[in-house]
Amino acid sequence: MSGDGARDGERCISQVARVDQVSEVAPGTVAGQQDNMSERFDCDNCKESLYGRKYIQAEDSPYCIPCYDSLFANTCDECKELIGHDSRELFYEDRHYHEHCFRCFRCDRSLADEPFTSQEEALLCNDCYCNEFSSKCVACDKTVMPGTRKLEYGGSTWHEGCFICHSCEQPIGSKSFIPDKDDHYCVPCYENKFAPRCTRCKQALAKGGVTYRDEPWHKECFVCTGCKVQLAGQHFTSRDDSPYCLKCFGNLYAKKCEACSKPITGFGGGKYISFEDRQWHQPCFTCSRCSVSLVGAGFFPEGEEILCRDCNGNL
Repeated sequence: MSGDGARDGERCISQVARVDQVSEVAPGTVAGQQDNMSERFDCDNCKESLYGRKYIQAEDSPYCIPCYDSLFANTCDECKELIGHDSRELFYEDRHYHEHCFRCFRCDRSLADEPFTSQEEALLCNDCYCNEFSSKCVACDKTVMPGTRKLEYGGSTWHEGCFICHSCEQPIGSKSFIPDKDDHYCVPCYENKFAPRCTRCKQALAKGGVTYRDEPWHKECFVCTGCKVQLAGQHFTSRDDSPYCLKCFGNLYAKKCEACSKPITGFGGGKYISFEDRQWHQPCFTCSRCSVSLVGAGFFPEGEEILCRDCNGNL
């Protein structure tokens, strides 16, 4: 809020404490010494006798009324006249006012008992301030009163209770929100409405996730079809559009090595040998008798065995 005045109906003025009483000394009488006719009782400033006159005791000394006002009275910030001892004085931000001078700069309404604010040192009642300086809530088109909680975004202003999620219609307050054109969404509603949905669980992906076959998945949802281990960051393959870890894929679908009976996957650049519907890992393709490698060499099938040239010659 611009200015520096009252907020939430609080008034920021003080009434200056005035003298407790104005005394008067009867002719021939001195305060506290009624029997001593020769004692003088003069104004501490002008030295004129106070007998038969009203006076004010200040700083342990008596003063006639004119001297008291000239020495101790404050000057009204509005009319520039002294605020006499018998006037009600109002004080606001190091400025003093007669009660009748403490008024709205625009409508001249008395502010002595009214909430007010100030704008560039001009005093304004709340009505005039709102009409001239307050913004309007873009949601309800009502004035945002001085001192009320408000939200500002993109050059627009809302009452705190009017700044709500376009979807759930709950006040957003100080929580995070996401703008979408002229609407605003709380984060859960935005994610529910606009975020991509996981191919498996159909729930929104707030952040992260993985993409497989141009489809989004939560990391925890992208798992091996066989053993259910998470595949994010791991090597995997697929069968009938279903993802598998290499171990499960090999156990379920890969051909088995004739020598070691383990799956032949071909993953990781591994080579294998194929002969008459039989397969071997390259390191496993050896002579059944002497175990010499047959990779790149001639060999002879003998029933279930494969033999090198030498072993075959010894038959």
